[in-house]
Amino acid sequence: MHLTVGYLATPTGDDGIALASALAKTFDATVDVLLVVREELPDGHPGRVEYQQLLINRGEQWVAKAVAALAEDGVSANSSVTVGESFAETLIQFAEQNSSDLIVVGGARDGFFGRHTIGPVTGALLHSSPIPVALAPRGYAEDPDESIVAVTAAVPTKPGDDNPLPFAITLASAAGLGIRMLSLVSAENLAEAGSAKEVRALQRAAAEENLLLAARALPDAPEIESLVADGMTLESALKKLKWEDGDLLVVGSSRFAAPRRIFLGSTAARILAGVDVPVIVVPRDE
Repeated sequence: MHLTVGYLATPTGDDGIALASALAKTFDATVDVLLVVREELPDGHPGRVEYQQLLINRGEQWVAKAVAALAEDGVSANSSVTVGESFAETLIQFAEQNSSDLIVVGGARDGFFGRHTIGPVTGALLHSSPIPVALAPRGYAEDPDESIVAVTAAVPTKPGDDNPLPFAITLASAAGLGIRMLSLVSAENLAEAGSAKEVRALQRAAAEENLLLAARALPDAPEIESLVADGMTLESALKKLKWEDGDLLVVGSSRFAAPRRIFLGSTAARILAGVDVPVIVVPRDE
């Protein structure tokens, strides 16, 4: 596995480095740490070029510290500093050029501790990346996981929504991790049926069908634990879940996403806001 970490010399960047460390140790991954310096376009002032070089030099110092932090955890990493107009676009291009399997970033810092908040860079990645994006919750670097021990896939309960379970199975199998299928069942879609009971029955049936489809697609997959979290709302269902150290959640893209691209749907966004474990968002399947 190959990871590309989008780094900022901020607590957000430290969260991403901490998650990259746990992932690298779990999956024996190679790591590239990339810091993107904003492009300073020439405007006739003689100091503009020197200022651009100053930013690059500082970026090299910052990214060297991030690589040193990974080395302390026993993770070897390469460092790169590049100039780009868009952090997210430059990060995606770098990851594609280096055949990365995951882009790793930290979340924004204006949300609740331990939860996920989508900032500008994360938002751009989650609406365009052709590569799965791993997100560290806020404050992850302050109490990071030593490694990943289990993978949970949040499977859709509506026909047509993208199912991340095959990706999650492949990921878990690569490191011999436990895996479970999570179905979030709520009474929010009452217009689809006559009662909350009928809605939940339909959603449970859809979740079980997803499990059967994944099992047929990956016949050598490990045993999958099936978990249903039930509540009147999605948030109340999420509150019933118990997360352990080393848990990793995988969610899919909206059915409105272009093939092989991430597009974070409203349900996945609500899941991100309601969990305090690392999350991987997977591009829509072809």
